[in-house]
Amino acid sequence: MALENHSTINEFILLGLSAAPHIQAIFFGLFLEVYLLTMTGNLMMLVVIRADSHLHTPMYFFLSHLSFLDLCFSSITVPKLLENLLSQKKTISVKGCLAQVFFLFESGATEVCLLTVMAYDRYVAICNPLLYKQMMSNELCKGLMWGSWGLGFLNALLNILPAINFDFCGDDSIPHFSCELPSLFPLSCSDVSTSYTVLFGSSLLYGLGTCFLIFYSYAHIVSTILRICSSSGRSKTFSTCSSHLTTVLLLYGSAFLRYLMPTSGSPVELIFSVQYSVITPLVNPLIYSLKNNEVKAAVKRTLRKYLHY
Repeated sequence: MALENHSTINEFILLGLSAAPHIQAIFFGLFLEVYLLTMTGNLMMLVVIRADSHLHTPMYFFLSHLSFLDLCFSSITVPKLLENLLSQKKTISVKGCLAQVFFLFESGATEVCLLTVMAYDRYVAICNPLLYKQMMSNELCKGLMWGSWGLGFLNALLNILPAINFDFCGDDSIPHFSCELPSLFPLSCSDVSTSYTVLFGSSLLYGLGTCFLIFYSYAHIVSTILRICSSSGRSKTFSTCSSHLTTVLLLYGSAFLRYLMPTSGSPVELIFSVQYSVITPLVNPLIYSLKNNEVKAAVKRTLRKYLHY
């Protein structure tokens, strides 16, 4: 009966990052450049790993899927952000908003699972180097990769099913540049307790669960590195993990703070969201290419081959 006093909302207004036209123009140029660089960097990683036989190893197999995920992650939010920065009518349909929520959960959960798999790969490579090829077989690598995608889909499904039944009424403004589930709770006139519980539980399970597994892998890795006699050997071994650790810290730090803090619509929330949905997909290929001699050598070989043709 209470819903009869409200008009049903069919679309939302994304308030974005700023209402000032000159600031929006600056943001458009900035985010367009970031998006193009993100596409270029991750596509370059995919092409180089595919083309260079020296990189046909489990580590780079997972890295190629990480690059593909970063392409997807960035493409879920940034094109709509760019459209709204140019448009006077900054709207998104309810169905489009829920679709964006679903794919954010899918790509985000798949990425944290994949980062956990990559930590296990480093653990096997450093702690059991003689058994590496035997333990990280092609079948196991493909199984871990598809398992990551499956767990990501499960997480997205668990979170989107309660949200589909939301009735939105009253305020139609989202103080954000994209649709994220915590931002939809204040706009719903339905009971969101079930959805909030599922979100909190899945964030703890996927976030803290994968974080624990990564920490467990690196505890063994650090223990093994400390037993290496030469300092140059320790430095070389740790350098193979530094890129992965940097990626983990960038993604987990901002995503944890965004999804586990109370929703307030503050600029801090926007900064955290920009960090994991826009900046992290941009810097991941830079981290893995600039800090990895094998990738740099493969890029040079690939460029020479294609320039020769």
